[in-house]
Amino acid sequence: MAAIEPPMTMLVTGAAGFIGMHVTAALLARGDAVIGIDSLNDYYASALKRARLDQFDSESGFRFVQADIADPTAVGDLIDAHPEITCVVHLAAQAGVRHSLEAPLDYVRANVTGQTVMLEAARRLPRLEHFVYASSSSVYGANAKVPFSVDDRVDHPVSLYAASKRSAELIAEAHSNLYGMPLTGLRFFTVYGPWGRPDMAYYLFTHAIATNQPITLYQGGRPQRDFTYIDDIVAGVLAALDRPPGQQDGHRLYNLGNHRTETVSRLVAVIEDALGRKARIVEAPMQPGDVESTYADIEASRHDLGFDPTTSIDEGLPRFVDWYLSENGGAYLPGPA
Repeated sequence: MAAIEPPMTMLVTGAAGFIGMHVTAALLARGDAVIGIDSLNDYYASALKRARLDQFDSESGFRFVQADIADPTAVGDLIDAHPEITCVVHLAAQAGVRHSLEAPLDYVRANVTGQTVMLEAARRLPRLEHFVYASSSSVYGANAKVPFSVDDRVDHPVSLYAASKRSAELIAEAHSNLYGMPLTGLRFFTVYGPWGRPDMAYYLFTHAIATNQPITLYQGGRPQRDFTYIDDIVAGVLAALDRPPGQQDGHRLYNLGNHRTETVSRLVAVIEDALGRKARIVEAPMQPGDVESTYADIEASRHDLGFDPTTSIDEGLPRFVDWYLSENGGAYLPGPA
């Protein structure tokens, strides 16, 4: 199928979130109109979310609506008011593996109910061409086979967060089968970069090292992650968005990762170099819900989407550290900045 040609009207959920902000900026830069929706909840500092939205103050093609994607009335009213929407980029979610052990119902509401509400509303759009949504590498659980392929079984989640994201994929599959909706799910692998989430390890480590506070390394920093820079992720999201599936494959899944793994201890070393300071390290055992390794098989993404990540942590992490220092990133974390 031919690529979708801009300009178009895009609905981006989670527009005040980390990936949502960057995707919104990329869509606006290429001439699309964007309607952003976000609840601005307090899972982490809402000031950071508002600061991200401030980047669009001068953008005439951007409109923001504060609403909860799990509220069918609010979402339905928005959809009904904008029948010109042709594509939905559904990035809003309750994130965080460990927090899902403390507040599981938040994950059911945002990631399961929210997915259902968005799909039910979007299928009423008369011009809908594609619905792209965020999934997660967490769905692979403790799979021993690496790299993780979209063809692997994913029915043994090790966290409630993972279970909620896998549930969202199955709900999408049902909507595709029932209504012929063109859907693409993207399994993100440990996304990092400027304006990132302050609950992520790289952000917390940067803040702690910069302020001479100790950091906790689980299993001596040996766990491995497929760290993926935000610009590479955005390129993958837009490539997927512009290639809606045909009728024969109405719901597709892709991995968006860097196709390489790094230990957490190496992540710390790169941050130390960027800051010119050494970390104070405390070691601890593996936490419930964590996995030893994530590693993306991106062959299908390369073949179908032309996805080709190019940014190593040696390039990407110093860019994040520069942003943290220039934007007073510590102000978005609880406690002394």
